[in-house]
Amino acid sequence: MITVGSLFNRQPASLLGIDISSSSIKLVELGREPSGMLVLERCCIEPLERGWIVDGNIEKFDEVAEALRRLVKKSGTRSKNVAMALPPSAVITKRISLPGEMSEQELEVQVESEANQYIPFSLDEVSLDFCVIGPTANSPGDVDVLIAASRREKVQDRQGLAEAAGLTPVIVDIESHCARLAARRLIEKLPQRGEDALVALFEVGALTTSMQVLRNEEVLYERDQAFGGAQLTQLIARQYGFSQEEAESKKRNADLPEDYPTVVLKPFVESMTQEVARALQFFFTSTPYNRVDHILLAGGSAPLPGLVEAITQHTGLACSLVNPFDGMQMGGNIRLKKMAREAPSYLTACGLALRRFLQ
Repeated sequence: MITVGSLFNRQPASLLGIDISSSSIKLVELGREPSGMLVLERCCIEPLERGWIVDGNIEKFDEVAEALRRLVKKSGTRSKNVAMALPPSAVITKRISLPGEMSEQELEVQVESEANQYIPFSLDEVSLDFCVIGPTANSPGDVDVLIAASRREKVQDRQGLAEAAGLTPVIVDIESHCARLAARRLIEKLPQRGEDALVALFEVGALTTSMQVLRNEEVLYERDQAFGGAQLTQLIARQYGFSQEEAESKKRNADLPEDYPTVVLKPFVESMTQEVARALQFFFTSTPYNRVDHILLAGGSAPLPGLVEAITQHTGLACSLVNPFDGMQMGGNIRLKKMAREAPSYLTACGLALRRFLQ
């Protein structure tokens, strides 16, 4: 039998999307009106200290669990069921084609057999799951199946963290999949509902900037770059003689010297713009594509003043800031100004929360 790590499991009625990154934990809870309109019930962030999460691994379990408890308490939610995610580096995925007439049980047996070819460790050590994506394009009667596998301890770490905070883990997904799920709503707001558009989605994290190029439901290209908001913190610390903790706090609270916009921020925005342009160039030179129709910017450092404008000017491409809650109704607990400022950070957490409404 397959050991199911619930990487694609269906969700219960109420669900919290919990996104754990190297610098913070984000929580999103969504509801839905009878009309079908989504409602943002809750969203909040709890910062983490550097070194607590490294490369997606939980290095300081007790400290992260306590931060998660604080976050849940601060949110005021009564929901206990949570959806969490693993970084793509912790999950092996493979798309295969199988005969469409197979039963669920036959699919499980075949998936386990196929997985043996692609997973470099024993199936006894992994959490394995699969989902049927749809008909295979050029093979009538066959279906495309996505296999996902992760080392069992990686899944158990996330589950244990939720349980330590008094929560019930019901879904473990993949961060990049959740980001795409949340971005899909935004792409549909582009001209012609974004159909056939090539969209470059950049998520600027603390240590890494990830890029996905999407067209319709397809991922054309993925790339991570070791560049992120932590480098801005280091520049602030170096320029003004602050400690790393002091610099991070002052950056979060916009409590910086008068010359910060010109001396520190502007050069960093220029560097970030060059990193985005370089990533796009890699995409153009390593694929048959030579254009992108739109750039979407997400992540904690995406709202930096002047970044969208600098990328638009440098690349000549349309660029916009991600607000995963665009088009949603705001619940009574939402502080609108704070939410608007932090919205790009919530892309993955929003995608996790959206799992509540997937059938």
